[in-house]
Amino acid sequence: MKYRSVFEIIGPVMIGPSSSHTAGAARIGRVARTLFGRQPEWARIHLYGSFAETYKGHGTDVAIIGGLLDYDTFDERIKTAFTEAKQLGMTFEFIAEEEEAIHPNTARLVIGDSQGTMELTGISIGGGTMEVVDLNGFPLRLSGHYPALLVVHDDRSGVIANVSNVIAMQGMNIAHMEVGRKEKGEMALMVIEVDQMIDETLLNELQALPHVTQVSTLAN
Repeated sequence: MKYRSVFEIIGPVMIGPSSSHTAGAARIGRVARTLFGRQPEWARIHLYGSFAETYKGHGTDVAIIGGLLDYDTFDERIKTAFTEAKQLGMTFEFIAEEEEAIHPNTARLVIGDSQGTMELTGISIGGGTMEVVDLNGFPLRLSGHYPALLVVHDDRSGVIANVSNVIAMQGMNIAHMEVGRKEKGEMALMVIEVDQMIDETLLNELQALPHVTQVSTLAN
């Protein structure tokens, strides 16, 4: 097996027992919380493959809930995440799925509150690292290693160029970029990972562009 980073072997500073089943799971939950933008009131978590088979013994369940509470991989409160979530009034359920997924360690999180819902699929790829592979039906690849922009926009000519120009004018370098769409000419999602931290000025300029409907960020 080839590793892209030494951290896929030694893992991060974390609450155990497993870097892939615990730390990676916590990061999936935390990324979902960040993209949702607030504490969810409820969560429905579908587990696949190895996650579905061993999630209780390896702490995958408490790790995901801890992530949804915005706890980092090394936060001791992960151990008591169920209690903390219930005290905050957050309800949750885990569903062990039998169907095969794209990766043995896959979790699909459906979270929400009175204002809306969000669906995210993440995979834990080893050493505490993870990737988001689907967001609200949009296929993507988001590692969480870099600050990221998520730009929801109409699928129109020139939008990608306009967004890239605004980023360039800020003196920022794009590390990774991809665009997904459900149907030609309909809604599309741009995922852009950059080398520098993202500020409000950039967000406001992007939000003001024609055919851009929503801009959100994910810090590394």
